[in-house]
Amino acid sequence: MQQQDRRTFINSLTLITGSLMLPSGFLFAAAKKSTYKIAVIDLMILKRQKLSALPLAKEIGADGLEIDMGGLGNRDTFDNKLADPVIRQQYLNTAKELGIEFCSLAMTGFYAQSFATRPTYRKMVQDCLDTMRQMNIKVAFLPLGVQGDLVKNPELRKPIVERLKVVGKMARKAGVVIGIETSLAAKGEADLLKEINCKSIKSYFNFSNAIKNGRDLNEELRILGRKNIIQIHATNEDGVWLENDPKIDLVKVKQTLDEMGWNGWLVVERSRDAKQPTNVKYNFSANTAYLKQIFQAT
Repeated sequence: MQQQDRRTFINSLTLITGSLMLPSGFLFAAAKKSTYKIAVIDLMILKRQKLSALPLAKEIGADGLEIDMGGLGNRDTFDNKLADPVIRQQYLNTAKELGIEFCSLAMTGFYAQSFATRPTYRKMVQDCLDTMRQMNIKVAFLPLGVQGDLVKNPELRKPIVERLKVVGKMARKAGVVIGIETSLAAKGEADLLKEINCKSIKSYFNFSNAIKNGRDLNEELRILGRKNIIQIHATNEDGVWLENDPKIDLVKVKQTLDEMGWNGWLVVERSRDAKQPTNVKYNFSANTAYLKQIFQAT
């Protein structure tokens, strides 16, 4: 046997022998690696419901795009251009050509509008669900926003829970998940999800919610748990890029998510450099590249 072949044989034998001594289930656990994909938001790259958001997302280096449902204002529902089958097909064709996925469909109009009191909330959500079905998008983003802040307005909890139970049934029927963003700490949000008691309503976790309120980000993730988190807005407030932000240790965050066994989309929302806040390519390319460096390194 030649020296190199002999060395290969010995190394292989050592690996096999060592694996036989490992605890049961270890090999399966080691083989099951967490996978992460990185997306940007059309609204935040200044391309709300614009087809040009797709090539820009590709140029930025993202794997996917969170699309917005359009403005809301005093309308009965969102100003959704994707309801037009011609525009919708252009999106689908362009995404396929560029290799860009649609990670979620966002109802960001509820950041400023009240989910708890809007009389046409069912129509709004149904329009979102219809678009999701037509575009094969499996996650919707629903922020409870300023008027739905359950820390400042705890009296809204009952109507919000009641409405989330309703839209949860709608989402379950559509075969999708609605991810909500609240102002609550992880324990409070987990309790809220338990009260809603619907597997089609989960948390769309936002790193900045924990950080700006002085909570331990990694502990918050653990408290909320893998099964409660559907997607993550993986940035902090504006000021500096993620790689320069002393308030967040993404290496540690990845370790936490790996240990939790969480897989999914990390969506870049903010973390723009204060010196050039409107320079989209400059900011989002940097944050996307850094997230990929940390979460997609082989």
